[in-house]
Amino acid sequence: MSGLTRETPIPTGVVVHSKSRALELQYASGENYRVPFELLRVYSPSAEVQGHGPGQETLQTGKRDVTVIGVEPVGHYALQLSFSDGHNTGIYSWDILYDLAARQDELWREYLAKLEAAGVDRDAPMVAAKASGGHCH
Repeated sequence: MSGLTRETPIPTGVVVHSKSRALELQYASGENYRVPFELLRVYSPSAEVQGHGPGQETLQTGKRDVTVIGVEPVGHYALQLSFSDGHNTGIYSWDILYDLAARQDELWREYLAKLEAAGVDRDAPMVAAKASGGHCH
């Protein structure tokens, strides 16, 4: 799901700020964003988080203190981030990274609204998915 075009902004600099828990993205246009690790983690483009289609997303919780422990380039189009909670399957293409950075205020509001709608606390530990297939009598 990559919407990369010639116009897709490619970061000229990527800085991991461990203390403030933010990934800084610098662009040739002069734009500079600090995206919180928690936002990057809860909006990970991985199948584990996004599912395999609309409506299959898994609401992420307990990620406030997550840190980025590794950043690896993927070709010339993306970064793979490794998080302190063991998550490392999200491939953040340049368009996804720019979208997360530019829309972070809106995405925070959406995330907090989803938590509220689900009646789940932001800091609640993740609950293991329940296996389906039980019998009702």
